[in-house]
Amino acid sequence: MRIGDRVIGPGHPPYVIAELGVNHDGERDRALELVDAAHRAGADAIKFQWFEADRLLSGAARLARYQTAAGARDPFDLLRGLELDAAIIAEAARRAAQKGLHTIATLFSLDHAEPAVQCGLDAFKTASPDIVNRPLIEALIATGRPLLVSTGAATMAEVEAVSAWLGTADHVLMHCVSAYPTPDALASLAGRAAMCRVNPNALGYSDHTTAEDTGALAVAAGACILEKHLTLDRQAAGPDHAMSLDPPAFERYVALAHRAHQMLGPPRKGVLEIECDVREAARQSVTARYELPAGHVLTPEELTIKRPGIGIAPWRLAETIGRRLARPVAANMPLRDEDLA
Repeated sequence: MRIGDRVIGPGHPPYVIAELGVNHDGERDRALELVDAAHRAGADAIKFQWFEADRLLSGAARLARYQTAAGARDPFDLLRGLELDAAIIAEAARRAAQKGLHTIATLFSLDHAEPAVQCGLDAFKTASPDIVNRPLIEALIATGRPLLVSTGAATMAEVEAVSAWLGTADHVLMHCVSAYPTPDALASLAGRAAMCRVNPNALGYSDHTTAEDTGALAVAAGACILEKHLTLDRQAAGPDHAMSLDPPAFERYVALAHRAHQMLGPPRKGVLEIECDVREAARQSVTARYELPAGHVLTPEELTIKRPGIGIAPWRLAETIGRRLARPVAANMPLRDEDLA
């Protein structure tokens, strides 16, 4: 997948999204400050959650346990206090673009698809609960923007279904665990590879752990795109601050993810230039035990295997026995192909 000028996939550096989510607390200045913090920390993109409480919630809506644990008492009050209007999101997107960052928004309502396009956003995302929201997914596909689809709390059958709806649209699936925060023992990094058997575009990991190295571990496990919550203050009141990283920790998160990518290397096995010296010095060769004249027929008793690896390889010992020497060889020296007649 490509977002703006960035190609996302195997062999490319990890693409790290700073999920600003609702950590702006509904305040314009804090949203812009988070954009600046994401840039300083080395993120590739920022992401907002674009919603309106009255469009998203029915009369039966309730809070999740992690939201009540953070002090929320009413779902409408919670979300109304965390809304950002289109003008602020567009302003944040312009600020991000000036700093070389892409802007992504998670959309929850069909009515926001067209306004989001008008804001000039680079890509869209659907939250994990909306993996079954086919009308929303198809509306976002129709915008022509790249689409990230989160898969927390989804069954493999639901992953298969959404993959069919997505078809050839430019998209990635984001593996995640819908628990805030996610314990290390339940981070399920292997789940992304399992989804790849259904959809090769299962390239992402949306990280809800509180650890700084989870993104690096996900990259080592094959993830190409990461999403991590960023906050200015982990002690602030609100549903997501405590499970987010502050700017210094986020900067370390990005650095570790890139280090993992660098250490992972290309998906092939071969001799690296840095290995050549040790390869030659430490490998062994078929070696003459004694000084032998030209024309001599080699016997097992006259041959051994010793370092360095500059002569006939040990696996060829059997075929070397019985060969005639084309020239004299010195004692305790490796045999070479040119020594044999």
